[in-house]
Amino acid sequence: MKTLAAGVEGSNPTLNIIIFAIFVAITLVIVFWASRNTKTASDYYAAGRAFTGPQNGIAISGDYLSAASFLGIAGAIAVNGYDGFLYSIGFLVAWLVALLLVAELLRNTGKFTMGDVLAFRMKQRPVRAAAAVSTLIVSFFYLLAQMTGAGGLVNLLLGVQGNVGQDIVIAVVGVIMVLYVLIGGMKGTTWVQIIKAALLIVGALAMTLWVLSKYGFNFSSLLQHAVDKAGGGAKGEALLGPGKQYGKTGTSKLDFLSLGIALVLGTAGLPHVLMRFYTVPNAKEARKSVVWAIVLIGIFYLFTLVLGYGAGALVGADKISKAPGTTNSAAPLLALELGGPVLLGFIAAVAFATILAVVAGLTITASASFAHDVYANVIKKGKVDSAASEVRVARITALVIGAIAIAGGILAKSQNVAFLVALAFAVAASANLPTLLYSLFWKRFNTRGALFSIYGGLVITIVLIVFSPAVSGESTSMIKGANFDWFPLSNPGLVSIPLSFFLGWLGTVLSKERNEEKYAEMEVRALTGAHAEKAVVH
Repeated sequence: MKTLAAGVEGSNPTLNIIIFAIFVAITLVIVFWASRNTKTASDYYAAGRAFTGPQNGIAISGDYLSAASFLGIAGAIAVNGYDGFLYSIGFLVAWLVALLLVAELLRNTGKFTMGDVLAFRMKQRPVRAAAAVSTLIVSFFYLLAQMTGAGGLVNLLLGVQGNVGQDIVIAVVGVIMVLYVLIGGMKGTTWVQIIKAALLIVGALAMTLWVLSKYGFNFSSLLQHAVDKAGGGAKGEALLGPGKQYGKTGTSKLDFLSLGIALVLGTAGLPHVLMRFYTVPNAKEARKSVVWAIVLIGIFYLFTLVLGYGAGALVGADKISKAPGTTNSAAPLLALELGGPVLLGFIAAVAFATILAVVAGLTITASASFAHDVYANVIKKGKVDSAASEVRVARITALVIGAIAIAGGILAKSQNVAFLVALAFAVAASANLPTLLYSLFWKRFNTRGALFSIYGGLVITIVLIVFSPAVSGESTSMIKGANFDWFPLSNPGLVSIPLSFFLGWLGTVLSKERNEEKYAEMEVRALTGAHAEKAVVH
């Protein structure tokens, strides 16, 4: 492992390590404090349903504003301009789908996991197993993105070079993430997310005002400087219009359409976002959560527009592309340009906090799904010895997930974080969303339809991703030198999402199973919130 004495030119690795250590220490203290009352399964999985709508809304924004939002999108805008900002638009519009279609209904019909909702009116064991498999796979793809962001960020700040050094960084992030989950459960994780959301939005606001002040608070002047820095003329002007990244060929235009569909529909199927709706006491607070989240996320994405073009104007796309972490380094490099090593250290700590909070949320969701759906309801058939044994299985699962996430993060460390998150959205929109919507709104839907849409969606999406340019065939692919990319689109959403809806319909009509009484009961619960606390869980 090689280390540069000063990391990025002008940065101070010692200062950065101190700021990192202070943040980790403070959040671990908070996690210990929050864990004092974590005794029951409800405490561990749903924080005892003790958070208010505004608190949960801030935590949701903390969960959702991941490394992709801060590092990936800022870098994508700096390098690709308008096309990079389309990530922000997709991520934000997606919340309207979640608000209108799933947030309140899910809170009213489930208890801890997506499997609770599906199992309400279908055969318990097969659909719970399918929901758990889907949750674990979506969480894995999302974890890949966060671990990659962490590796690139710390490499940038500490000047760590060489594969071994970067791998060690990713491993350290994974260990801290697992500590949060093992100690604090959902309550500790939620408080970390609230603190991280506040720090992230305040930090992004400060940088946004600082960038605008350099151009007389004239956004047009900022855009012009970004164009000039990119080389002026047609090359620079390409930053301001569509097509720089996705408009070159018919295939790239289709890829953009596929990406947009995956982003807009994916949020409503993301398990770690859906699980947050169970931490509030009732459906009214669940609605408030989403409204607060939309406002905070919307404001933040406006900041990314200024930060991205600001990085393009003040740092330049060439310098960003050559830095450790490439496009993911745009926001930290902009902080260094604006405020020197101290601002860089603070912004990097915020970005690091972002990654830790999101991976903790993902890990607790995946481990809860395995322990609650697979262990308690499939293996033990609802006859668990005690809530403590179920929580113990969840903690063991968190350790396993942490190890897998570290290995995957090492493999995918050169990818753009926003792009990796988009793959997770494609899997969620294909495997989870059709099943949830059919279950909540289609009376005829049954167990076979659920299994067809979940497993079919997973298989189709993963096969298309494996045989896409994201994995092989390009200079930016995960596996360098290989070439088995027969599927032309980097994001499979355009093909996989309609096919998953079709498979859900096909499985349903091929089965004679019907349970209209259960659907009627579920409809009453979903629309009125009646008996929401007593939703079936075994």
